[in-house]
Amino acid sequence: MRAATPLRSARRRSLSVAVICCNEVDRIGACLDSVADWADEIVVLDSGSSDGTVEVAGRYTSKVWVTDWPGYGAQRNRALSRVRGDWVLMLDADERVTPELREQIDELLDRPELDATLVKMPWRTIFLGGRLRHGRYSTPQTRLFKREGAKFRDHQVHESLVLPVRRVQLLSGELEHHSWRDYRHAQEKHLKYACLLAEQKFAAGKRASLGYACLRFCSDFLLQYFCRLSVLDGRRGLLISLILGQYAFHKYAALWSLNQQR
Repeated sequence: MRAATPLRSARRRSLSVAVICCNEVDRIGACLDSVADWADEIVVLDSGSSDGTVEVAGRYTSKVWVTDWPGYGAQRNRALSRVRGDWVLMLDADERVTPELREQIDELLDRPELDATLVKMPWRTIFLGGRLRHGRYSTPQTRLFKREGAKFRDHQVHESLVLPVRRVQLLSGELEHHSWRDYRHAQEKHLKYACLLAEQKFAAGKRASLGYACLRFCSDFLLQYFCRLSVLDGRRGLLISLILGQYAFHKYAALWSLNQQR
């Protein structure tokens, strides 16, 4: 088999952007536009969109595949198997690379010596028209990493990245994050993730009670609102803290329900 032609890059190290998506026609364009004419390669894996997402992605790259949905970890590994860059920036369709972050990534990947294998960057999360400056959705995210030997854990949701050597570099440039279209979408997305995590825990033999689910609602709300300072985000901070409390409740209530069905 003929070897693939190496990617050409203005940096010392080439960069591939990989995106997994489904039914994101209203957001995939802004995501890909933020990396177009910058990344050496853009790879998109769509899991059966019916809204025109594939057509929009095709305007930015010829490397678009339509697949089934095996879970987040397995889908990200599929994307990894298709990229060729020295480094990979793994994005979701609701994320956008800011100009400041692009400049910092360029500088990092052009260094003569680069010891890091994993790069984190802060989220600039937008919720109901305003920014969440504190709490869970402002913490640095793992999105950029050295491709060689990288693999995601085969989890349905909240998949983690495994690297042969883990040396972390933190950037200050922000990754813009538009996770929720509206309040209903925020609730639906958190409920979906909660049920997926419950199934994952159930398969691992975990158990829960409704009392514990109620306790986790209270503890997770207080953790987010006070300890993680969402109180400083005003009404948006209060609302996202309540949603995260509900998320914890649904996760363990769903696990309890699976135990009862068994």
